[in-house]
Amino acid sequence: MIKKWGIIMTLSKEDYKHIPEISDIENKKPIFWKNPDYNKKADLRFDLADIFDADARWQRFAPFIAKVFPETKNDKGVIESPLIKINEFQNQWNEELSDSMHIKGSLFLKADNLLPITGSIKSRGGIYEVLKFAEHIAMTKGDLTYRDNYAVLAEEKFMNIFAKYKVAVGSTGNLGLSVGIAAASFGFRTTVYMSHDAKDWKKDKLRSNGVEVIEYDSDFSHAITEGRKCAQADANTYFVDDESSSDLFLGYSVAALGIQKQLKDHNIVVDDKHPLVVYLPAGVGGSPSGVSFGLKQLFGENVYPVFCEPTHVPSVTLGLITGQNSNICVEDFGLDGLTAADGLAVSRPSKIAGPIMRTLLFASATFEDKDVYRYLARLEDTEHISVEPSATAGFCGLKALIAKEVAMNTPKTTHIVWATGGSLMPDNEKIHNYQYGKTLN
Repeated sequence: MIKKWGIIMTLSKEDYKHIPEISDIENKKPIFWKNPDYNKKADLRFDLADIFDADARWQRFAPFIAKVFPETKNDKGVIESPLIKINEFQNQWNEELSDSMHIKGSLFLKADNLLPITGSIKSRGGIYEVLKFAEHIAMTKGDLTYRDNYAVLAEEKFMNIFAKYKVAVGSTGNLGLSVGIAAASFGFRTTVYMSHDAKDWKKDKLRSNGVEVIEYDSDFSHAITEGRKCAQADANTYFVDDESSSDLFLGYSVAALGIQKQLKDHNIVVDDKHPLVVYLPAGVGGSPSGVSFGLKQLFGENVYPVFCEPTHVPSVTLGLITGQNSNICVEDFGLDGLTAADGLAVSRPSKIAGPIMRTLLFASATFEDKDVYRYLARLEDTEHISVEPSATAGFCGLKALIAKEVAMNTPKTTHIVWATGGSLMPDNEKIHNYQYGKTLN
């Protein structure tokens, strides 16, 4: 149901039969969709100044982060992940596939699975939004100034102020981990509303950090709706809304500044003759959209974002293909929304992602669950890197692009697969995922 010219209009999947990819989407077949609006004039609600503002806030909070999270002390409270050249993975890929499917350029893994504190890309957006809220409370209810050393926020006088407030979030897993652990570190009373897709170990991790976890035997959309409803009933509760948060989006966008420096360190040039293709797993769409926006601000037309989603829950792809964005969900097309890639199990896309990515997204690819397990095992075998299933979705996008867009796979192309999470997985979970992946190879 959508609203147009003030009139409520009801649309069904029959209204989109003219779109070639719709039939394959309905039949859960992998697709590669090239965005026809890519690089058209964009009407963006943010700009580079917003990214720099978010980065400055990260820098102000670095002393606090270093004090409260010892694992960040060596990096002086900076939350960043390495950019890893994965030669052995690329070599095995090229040995096993035909010449036409070889990766001809350089292949890197952006290892957000190694981000400190919560081991996922959600450390960027989720923690950032908590930091911004804490800064607001500390300044309006306490005596914090911008020039203070923010390590003072770990002192009792501020903790007593924070304890009067509550932070809540709806999540399939990783965002809940990031928001929950970060909010608890300030002393905020914290609640995470989790869908049936969330892994038990993530719930256990939150509870061990003093976070209240409320579980629902339903999907993400229901969990976030219930969480939002509960938060609205309490004036002292701050709700981190994964479907519409600008702060989450900008927290993710700062990743582009890190990538810019890391590419320079690797002597990688990005220009019209040296394209950069970035493969990003997409759930609700906030984190890949934020990263893509940041990269586009820095590299313009020379960076090509590709979103990667499960065939059972391609919510962002559907929103963009139909032009309906968050007004449409996968259930409207008879899909069940079920996937082993729990971080991507979101049936309705972000309200922000679609409008911003309408002209920034180069393409979108969908994949079957078995493929992410295959790549998970291969990444472990070749590079000894452990990730969760959703974190290898980018390799599915890479394979689809090579098959469909030959011109984008040249010796001068740099490919970055964004590994979105996994370092906090318990060993038994890692072993199970790896062994299952090996049975598929």
